[in-house]
Amino acid sequence: MTNSHLVILKKFYLDKILDGSKKVELRLTKTAVPPFGCISVGDTLILKESSGPVCAVSQVAAVKEFSNLTPAKIAQLKAQYNHLICGADAYWQFKSDSKFAVLLWLKNVRSIKPIRIYKKDWRAWVVLKKPNDFGLLDKIN
Repeated sequence: MTNSHLVILKKFYLDKILDGSKKVELRLTKTAVPPFGCISVGDTLILKESSGPVCAVSQVAAVKEFSNLTPAKIAQLKAQYNHLICGADAYWQFKSDSKFAVLLWLKNVRSIKPIRIYKKDWRAWVVLKKPNDFGLLDKIN
């Protein structure tokens, strides 16, 4: 069974995904929060600009998860994958004390007609389940 996920992105990274230069989405966190442990190949990603509309969808082509990270291991991830992630040096520095990482290879990225949703919490990733899906599952699928 595949799941759908609402993914909140800064405009810079969303634009990079849409132009094809960002092929991998990375989430670095201090705790094991979604998408860690709850994402699979074939899942649908519904992409929303931070403080903006939902404007694209993608599928997950591959997943790599890491735990027990150290600053040195995060530096290794940067060296190995940043050409696919397009992360700014400031991002990597800010996240250098993270303990968990999820790398998601994207496929079938496509823009959609912008959809405004009412989301006021600070979660940057939401596993969508009815009825708490912001009305997106009926609009996207």
